[in-house]
Amino acid sequence: MKNPIFLLAKDPENECRDLIFHRDGTLRIKVICIDNGEYQPDPGELQLYANNQGEKLLFETIDYQPDDPALVIEAIQWYARYIGNPEMEIEAELS
Repeated sequence: MKNPIFLLAKDPENECRDLIFHRDGTLRIKVICIDNGEYQPDPGELQLYANNQGEKLLFETIDYQPDDPALVIEAIQWYARYIGNPEMEIEAELS
Protein backbone atom coordinates (compact mmCIF):
# COMPACT_ATOMS: atom_id res chain seq x y z
CA MET A 1 0.00 0.00 0.00
CA LYS A 2 1.25 3.46 -0.92
CA ASN A 3 1.92 6.00 1.79
CA PRO A 4 -0.31 9.04 1.38
CA ILE A 5 1.45 12.28 0.49
CA PHE A 6 0.35 15.45 2.25
CA LEU A 7 1.16 19.03 1.33
CA LEU A 8 0.92 22.19 3.40
CA ALA A 9 -0.23 25.67 2.42
CA LYS A 10 0.69 28.50 4.78
CA ASP A 11 -1.55 31.54 5.15
CA PRO A 12 0.71 34.52 4.34
CA GLU A 13 -1.53 36.86 6.32
CA ASN A 14 -1.95 34.70 9.43
CA GLU A 15 0.92 32.62 10.79
CA CYS A 16 -1.56 30.71 12.90
CA ARG A 17 -3.48 29.15 9.99
CA ASP A 18 -2.33 26.33 7.77
CA LEU A 19 -4.06 24.05 5.30
CA ILE A 20 -3.19 20.38 4.91
CA PHE A 21 -3.90 18.81 1.49
CA HIS A 22 -3.92 15.16 0.52
CA ARG A 23 -2.09 15.20 -2.80
CA ASP A 24 -3.98 12.32 -4.37
CA GLY A 25 -7.43 12.95 -2.92
CA THR A 26 -9.96 15.51 -1.81
CA LEU A 27 -9.06 15.68 1.88
CA ARG A 28 -8.44 19.23 3.11
CA ILE A 29 -7.90 20.16 6.76
CA LYS A 30 -7.66 23.65 8.24
CA VAL A 31 -5.21 24.04 11.11
CA ILE A 32 -6.11 26.94 13.38
CA CYS A 33 -4.60 28.20 16.64
CA ILE A 34 -7.53 28.62 18.99
CA ASP A 35 -5.87 30.14 22.03
CA ASN A 36 -7.70 33.39 21.46
CA GLY A 37 -11.07 31.59 21.26
CA GLU A 38 -12.32 33.60 18.28
CA TYR A 39 -12.98 30.71 15.89
CA GLN A 40 -16.41 29.06 15.64
CA PRO A 41 -16.15 25.44 14.42
CA ASP A 42 -18.40 24.42 11.52
CA PRO A 43 -20.95 21.87 12.87
CA GLY A 44 -21.03 20.14 9.46
CA GLU A 45 -17.33 19.30 9.56
CA LEU A 46 -15.11 16.99 11.58
CA GLN A 47 -13.04 18.70 14.29
CA LEU A 48 -10.10 17.28 16.18
CA TYR A 49 -7.89 19.08 18.66
CA ALA A 50 -4.30 18.97 19.86
CA ASN A 51 -2.00 20.77 22.22
CA ASN A 52 1.28 21.75 20.58
CA GLN A 53 3.53 22.56 23.52
CA GLY A 54 0.94 24.86 25.10
CA GLU A 55 -0.63 26.11 21.86
CA LYS A 56 -4.16 24.77 21.30
CA LEU A 57 -4.82 23.68 17.73
CA LEU A 58 -8.07 22.93 15.94
CA PHE A 59 -8.02 20.64 12.92
CA GLU A 60 -11.20 21.06 10.88
CA THR A 61 -12.02 19.29 7.64
CA ILE A 62 -13.29 21.13 4.57
CA ASP A 63 -16.18 19.50 2.66
CA TYR A 64 -15.41 16.23 4.43
CA GLN A 65 -16.58 13.00 2.84
CA PRO A 66 -16.15 10.22 5.43
CA ASP A 67 -14.61 7.74 2.96
CA ASP A 68 -11.47 7.17 5.02
CA PRO A 69 -11.52 8.61 8.56
CA ALA A 70 -8.08 7.11 9.25
CA LEU A 71 -6.66 9.42 6.56
CA VAL A 72 -7.64 12.43 8.67
CA ILE A 73 -5.61 11.06 11.59
CA GLU A 74 -2.68 10.29 9.27
CA ALA A 75 -2.76 13.87 7.97
CA ILE A 76 -2.71 15.30 11.49
CA GLN A 77 0.13 12.96 12.50
CA TRP A 78 2.05 14.08 9.41
CA TYR A 79 1.49 17.71 10.45
CA ALA A 80 2.69 16.94 13.99
CA ARG A 81 5.93 15.52 12.59
CA TYR A 82 6.22 18.52 10.24
CA ILE A 83 6.04 21.00 13.13
CA GLY A 84 8.54 18.97 15.17
CA ASN A 85 6.14 17.49 17.70
CA PRO A 86 5.60 13.86 16.63
CA GLU A 87 4.30 12.92 20.10
CA MET A 88 1.45 15.46 19.91
CA GLU A 89 -1.77 13.86 21.10
CA ILE A 90 -4.88 14.17 18.96
CA GLU A 91 -8.13 14.55 20.88
CA ALA A 92 -11.82 14.51 19.96
CA GLU A 93 -12.63 17.35 22.35
CA LEU A 94 -10.89 20.51 23.41
CA SER A 95 -9.18 20.03 26.76
